[in-house]
Amino acid sequence: MAVATTLAGRARSIGRGLAVTAAASAAAGMAAAGYGLWEKNQFILREELLPILPAGYGPFRILHLSDIHFVPGQQRKARWLSSLAELEPDLVVNTGDNLSHAKAVDPLLTALDPLMQFPGVFVPGSNDYFAPTLKNPASYFLGPSKARDNPVELDWPRLRSHFGMSGWVDLTNRHQSVVLNGLRFDFSGVDDPHLGLERYAGWPRGTRGQDTTPHLKVAVTHAPYQRVLDHFTEDGADLLLAGHTHGGQICLPGYGALVSNCDLPTWRAKGLNNWQSNGSTTPVNVSGGIGTSRFAPVRIACRPEAVLLTLTES
Repeated sequence: MAVATTLAGRARSIGRGLAVTAAASAAAGMAAAGYGLWEKNQFILREELLPILPAGYGPFRILHLSDIHFVPGQQRKARWLSSLAELEPDLVVNTGDNLSHAKAVDPLLTALDPLMQFPGVFVPGSNDYFAPTLKNPASYFLGPSKARDNPVELDWPRLRSHFGMSGWVDLTNRHQSVVLNGLRFDFSGVDDPHLGLERYAGWPRGTRGQDTTPHLKVAVTHAPYQRVLDHFTEDGADLLLAGHTHGGQICLPGYGALVSNCDLPTWRAKGLNNWQSNGSTTPVNVSGGIGTSRFAPVRIACRPEAVLLTLTES
């Protein structure tokens, strides 16, 4: 009887311990979720200095926007986006995934309207074409996300048309030269590599051979897959801009991103770094992005960001 009483007591003790552990885990999960909901609206401006301009030019300021993932009703995000016009950038570069809802086009365009008063270039991401879907967050640890069957199409044609009519240059698998502040910028962009849609258009005429006119070659993509970085680096890009990764979105303090949602090493999931391929080197800025999927509206240790790159003489 004493042995039975002792075993019963131990069972009750273990049960209480498990209950306490479960309650503590649930409380920690709720606290993390609450923090993540708060952090997703703590917008910041990351500033970088990059000495790559030809002699006699600059400074030149590029505002890099990516992964806005707009949803109707995001008034705080809309006000912050509009306020970025106060920076008066020389160029706006939008690297895609502007939408996260079928009814987001109009409020997004209203928010971006002040920025469309400045020169700009853009490429699309997968969430410009198709709405995000509910998925298990753990699936990102198994590799890049996959396209779903029968996705909900978004009104990318109208968004792209409005960008174009505002003067922003569409770089979807194409190139174009633009003179800005007296310097020729040669742009080359691709459609979303995450969907396997990239087709390389090369560079505008005059960027090779005997042409000695000062110019800067800027490559633009949504998803920074290594094959894309290798191509543009080996093809002589002076700067490459990308997004897609959300900087990992949920990071460990002191460690960083756990996933990049592509084959980019996680330590490169956000920031300005040099990419090397076959003896060539190109500075690559990967934006940590401004939004989240509407089905995973949290950020942890990874605040939403726009990036202001100030280019100076090399």
